[in-house]
Amino acid sequence: MMSHGKFATAINCMDGRAQLPVIEYLKKKLGVDFVDMVTEAGPVKALAENADRGFLDSVRKRIWVSVEKHHSQAIAVVGHHDCAGNPVGEAEQRRQIERSLAVVGSWDPGVEVLGLWVNGSWRVEEIKPRGQE
Repeated sequence: MMSHGKFATAINCMDGRAQLPVIEYLKKKLGVDFVDMVTEAGPVKALAENADRGFLDSVRKRIWVSVEKHHSQAIAVVGHHDCAGNPVGEAEQRRQIERSLAVVGSWDPGVEVLGLWVNGSWRVEEIKPRGQE
């Protein structure tokens, strides 16, 4: 069955506080109707470390479904303030998001990969990889 509408994908924390701000941001920025959510507790830590094969394979499989079946136009990798699953400061999470962008990009998903930070006011900030500021 064909999907109706335009999609993006977010690799986001399972924390419910980070869901709506990311969905709203991606819908507005990309002009999509829906955002497929791949959620884990603090996913940017495991993505940045690029070591847990089971985790990485699970995320890749879900990304593939979103891109191949829903024709997702972009993938966002998200970190957020006050993360219980990755209890490190903002600066470290921003570094993890940058490393995560490289990891997800290395999977050659065929779509843009964005880094997003959800700050303490639950507003989304885009993170540009070094050299692209």
